[in-house]
Amino acid sequence: MAPRMRVEELERMAAVPDSARQAGVMALFYPGADGAANLLLILRPSYPGVHSGQVALPGGGWEPADADLLQTALRETREEVGVPETHIETLRPLSPLYIPPSNYQVSPHVGLCHTTPAFRPDPAEVAGIIHVPVPHLIAPGNIISRPMSTSYAQNIEVPAFALQGHVVWGATAMILSELRTLIRQVI
Repeated sequence: MAPRMRVEELERMAAVPDSARQAGVMALFYPGADGAANLLLILRPSYPGVHSGQVALPGGGWEPADADLLQTALRETREEVGVPETHIETLRPLSPLYIPPSNYQVSPHVGLCHTTPAFRPDPAEVAGIIHVPVPHLIAPGNIISRPMSTSYAQNIEVPAFALQGHVVWGATAMILSELRTLIRQVI
């Protein structure tokens, strides 16, 4: 799910730069109103920055008080959408992912809430909550290709997911692709 230009850029790199900042994100599953499994995505607000207005997983940068990047993902999920750490059963990490435009090495984690959370989005960090039913995530027809313009490139063709009326691309789409593969292995 990486755009061709990103694949080429990563192939040219020998390793993740030492200057890369660390981040943790949470792929949080929970029962929806109908009891079916959902995945939480958030819509970032518009701001001057490389991830402005994008669909994302809750998460953010490591802070010195965080024991590790799982704690970062849990803390950020609480701060951004109001789900306490104690309500999340952590299941497993996913593959780390380097994001060159923001110079972040992201560690994704999978978590589960056994009841539907009472989401309380922080308006400074979250413009909207997107509930994605798992069958929609794994449906074959939701993978698309779209031209996108970003702060670092204009009119690039990117692979993406069409989910709940949103185009999900970039690092989030790469993480969702791994999740999708794992889910398909167990169903």
